[in-house]
Amino acid sequence: MSENPIISVLMPVYNCELFIYEAVQSILNQTFTNFELLVIDDSSTDNTIKIIESFNDKRIQLIRKKSNSGYTDSLNYGISIAKGKYIARMDGDDISLPKRFQIQVDFLEKYPDVILCGTGINIIDSDTILMHPCTHEEIKVKLCFSNSFYHPTLLFRKSVLLEINYDKDFEPAEDYDLWTKLIFKGKLSNIDQVLLNYRVYPNQISNYKNEVQLNASTIAQLRMFQVLFIDEVIDIELFKTAFKFNNLNKIKDFSTSLQLFKKIKYRNQETKIYNTLLFNNKLNELKINFLKQYFSRNGFSIRYIHVYLMHINFYDFLEILSLRKRINKKIASIFKI
Repeated sequence: MSENPIISVLMPVYNCELFIYEAVQSILNQTFTNFELLVIDDSSTDNTIKIIESFNDKRIQLIRKKSNSGYTDSLNYGISIAKGKYIARMDGDDISLPKRFQIQVDFLEKYPDVILCGTGINIIDSDTILMHPCTHEEIKVKLCFSNSFYHPTLLFRKSVLLEINYDKDFEPAEDYDLWTKLIFKGKLSNIDQVLLNYRVYPNQISNYKNEVQLNASTIAQLRMFQVLFIDEVIDIELFKTAFKFNNLNKIKDFSTSLQLFKKIKYRNQETKIYNTLLFNNKLNELKINFLKQYFSRNGFSIRYIHVYLMHINFYDFLEILSLRKRINKKIASIFKI
């Protein structure tokens, strides 16, 4: 192993015996060879360790944790001992394509203001290819509404991760939390190429973890909008109603949510923190989904239509195609047209 590897590859593993061999081999097969592979085992109980130890490559460093402390702890420990200029992410069940590291290193060397870059993925045993937006401005806007990276594809500048680590309190949404912090520290990018084969499992996240992830990701998401409000704190319960469709059964929630959408739009037009066109398009998509949820749960009562018209142009409302026919029918019955 080189004393000064360019890349430190972080591979946290736990009971990965079915796929770990192929995952490790895909790293060893990289055309870019100056790396260290830090495999951090979280106290596996299967044959994962035995398989890793079967490799004879000095670039592999196996770290065996004494107790199972979780994915985030493994990542942060790996960051603390990494020797590379760059840190690459990799999971124990995915497959990196041979030119992945070379393409990503070349990209970060070419663009020194970019602090991390991801790539597209191919879903294993599927013809599905998935891509996220590539430019910083597109990524910044999308992060307001959802994730913008495939975590195992990322290559970071280590200096950035030494400043801001993963937060265990946000697990299993620790990745989204980190992106919402890094987005204001430097430019983030995705390379418009598939460089990793990604494995998906049915029921990958338990119902309990799904709820925990939703709560953690909501707090991280709120951070993206709070930057628009220097002198005002967005109420998290109101945010959950408008953005996560919680408590969609009160006329007050309906009205205040519409006010929040309008205020967010105007604040961004004033501050220009996010690209106005991209941001407004995504905000309108969310608002339409909010309205669909509200009217599907509460019916087309005239009081909801009235409150809506107080906030939004009537013709915009009629442009919600999936709702138009029912709304027109309701209005016709009210005025006996």
